[in-house]
Amino acid sequence: MPRILVINGSARSEHTCPGEMSKTWRMVKLAEPVFIEMGFAVDILDLSRLTSEFGKAIHPCKSCVSTAMPLCHWPCSCYPNYSLGQTDDWMNEIYPLWVAAHGILIVTPVNWYHVPGGLKAMMDRLVCADGGNPDPTSTHGKKAVEAKAIELKGWSYPRHLAGRHFGLVVHGDSVGAEGVRRTLSDWLTDMHLISAGRFGELDGYVGYMEQYATSHHELDEDHAFQEVLNAARALGNAVRLARSGQLQEPGFGLEDPNPK
Repeated sequence: MPRILVINGSARSEHTCPGEMSKTWRMVKLAEPVFIEMGFAVDILDLSRLTSEFGKAIHPCKSCVSTAMPLCHWPCSCYPNYSLGQTDDWMNEIYPLWVAAHGILIVTPVNWYHVPGGLKAMMDRLVCADGGNPDPTSTHGKKAVEAKAIELKGWSYPRHLAGRHFGLVVHGDSVGAEGVRRTLSDWLTDMHLISAGRFGELDGYVGYMEQYATSHHELDEDHAFQEVLNAARALGNAVRLARSGQLQEPGFGLEDPNPK
């Protein structure tokens, strides 16, 4: 059965301050039944668990790739680091969710012109999906000299998540939604994932420039923002078509002259 990964990018949760369900989570729960009705298995990655569960953590990216691409292992091998107490890295569970998915829908609010910290931490750690080395033994762990020698001989930059389709739902209350949606779209297409198209990428404002205290009511009344349902349908349709051989990446077969 094809799988859809739905990602809740909000850090807000009714389980902690402010004790109220986030608008983002409500949109995730609007999209979920659409995929189920279309016959998909759905995995939900709720990044608000980073702020509501004890010990839940995504450790920061160390930017191994900036030393040499083959030093950045797929999946990331930087953790655990017991000497620094950097253990129980949630990314160990998150990588398999991305790998198993045929389509990914990211639903996120705008925090100061960008995505929330938990979503950004996951994005940074997914750098290894874009050209990362699947064989840590080739660098004998983290030996920079060996990694540089491998890259200088010629590195193929394998895209480990290529070919999966994605959709985006970005919501704000005053500014930044379009920029965040474009940033996320660029990030995913750079990793050779495929957009579900115009209806699959949504950005907009809930309660534009209105008081925060009424924003949840504004979402209930803003039927236009129920376009989140269309974003889910567009992504589901793209995955269906691709799996039946009726939808192909327009650039399929073309060689990237600058793969970095």
